[in-house]
Amino acid sequence: MLMAHPAVLKNLIAQYETLRALHAEEGTEDVRQRMNDVAYTLCVSTGTRNVDTALVAARYQLPGARLEDDSVLTA
Repeated sequence: MLMAHPAVLKNLIAQYETLRALHAEEGTEDVRQRMNDVAYTLCVSTGTRNVDTALVAARYQLPGARLEDDSVLTA
């Protein structure tokens, strides 16, 4: 499986978190659609099917992740 570059994953995580905060405040259709697009890209980039799992997987692939602790991914 191809793996996304950590810089790309870090950027996607930051975008998603920013959009999620904006959606909570404004709730506009544009923000929701962009958030869905970023969530989809995160899922594709991490080989997952939902955004929560994608966020965990993306963070796990970032430098400094605790490589010995994969308990979240095996549940």
